[in-house]
Amino acid sequence: MERRNFLKSGALITGGLAFPVIAKGRNHGMAASDQVNIGLIGCRNRGYHVLRNHLKVPGVNCIAICDIDANVLGERADTLQKEHGQDPALFEDYRKMLELSDLDAVIIGTPDHWHCLQMIHACQAGKDVYVEKPMANSIEECNRMLAAAERYDRVVEVGQQQRSSEVWQQVMDYVRSGVLGKISKVDIWGNFNYGLGPNATADTPIPAGVNFDLFLGPAPERPFNKARYHGSWRFFWDYGGGLMTDWGVHLLDMALWAKKITTPPQSVVAVGHQLPLHDRMRETPDVLSATFEYDDYLIQWEHFAGKQTGPYDRNYGVAFMGEHGTIVADRSKYEVFPEYDPKTKTGKVEKIGPIQGNNGHSKHPEDFVDCIKSRKSPACTVAEGRAVAIAAHMANIAVRSGVHHLTWDETKHRFDQSRANKLLEPKYRAPWKLPKI
Repeated sequence: MERRNFLKSGALITGGLAFPVIAKGRNHGMAASDQVNIGLIGCRNRGYHVLRNHLKVPGVNCIAICDIDANVLGERADTLQKEHGQDPALFEDYRKMLELSDLDAVIIGTPDHWHCLQMIHACQAGKDVYVEKPMANSIEECNRMLAAAERYDRVVEVGQQQRSSEVWQQVMDYVRSGVLGKISKVDIWGNFNYGLGPNATADTPIPAGVNFDLFLGPAPERPFNKARYHGSWRFFWDYGGGLMTDWGVHLLDMALWAKKITTPPQSVVAVGHQLPLHDRMRETPDVLSATFEYDDYLIQWEHFAGKQTGPYDRNYGVAFMGEHGTIVADRSKYEVFPEYDPKTKTGKVEKIGPIQGNNGHSKHPEDFVDCIKSRKSPACTVAEGRAVAIAAHMANIAVRSGVHHLTWDETKHRFDQSRANKLLEPKYRAPWKLPKI
């Protein structure tokens, strides 16, 4: 019987194994010391994509997968067996999976509100962690995750895979070369049709095979609504932060990486609103503009949901603005636009591009696996993941609190406004508790 049918028949043991077998991978000819046993938490979409890229790395075995939806779990188990030669053990509750003694590392591909608990519990269990971006769904959770990685001395790679991209690495080399002169401002934008959120729909009974209570976890109890479930959960504050924390953290990260910044901004000014669309369900802003202040360095972000166009004929991108020119990049290409020099009647720098390159989706898992073996720092550390996640959360908090202009105290980990500080830490639903590190 195929695993998906077995699971649909109700054979999945709540909180335990459906198939308590030793996983069989494709690396039997390799020395055990050269192999890495990985488990996946959250199998439906992004997490599964990340796992497949990990399986391209020689020596990687998937020995366990975990999901609160038995339908997804069975489907992914079948595909892993047929297409990748992997035979993972299946779990509904990630805490049971973390008890596996031969599990080296986990990939966390769950909704954002789960990242913190799962990462900390994995570190406490002695596992290395690849955690999807944004690193967490709140500022205080980011702080706890940084403390956990340091206390338990684990390799933690944040899924900001653009840092492993050929395109972005070339952009960084060019920016840091000084050819553009001083760069004091970076413009970033991300306009996406899907940003309007899901269509409005009524609450329904929980679908068969779904442990919705475990999906909610530390988030507030609510009736099931498919608009708040697969994929579209990110447009509700309990689970995500909309376009700002979805695409924003990827693109803001490039501006921070260029200057090797590992701390949050000193201040943020942000405004945003929703479009009057009554056929949509979402809580996050459809339109948002934010300016982040660092020492002699401004980063400006804007998004407009429902649009698929933007500056430089790109619906998303990053423009590093220097004295002598501007370099503009997205995940597939970059190009340089010179400033005009009236004295020489030519450009102050050479016009370049567009130049195409690799997007980093496969290279980032390679880096993580190498760091598991070498114990070196990964391409995106917890400190770097924290810095960009907090920046994105700061913009959302400025809008949500209605304060709009916030100053951040990195020593105290607090804002200068009490209304904003109320949004620093989520209130976990019992019996879940935010771990103290």
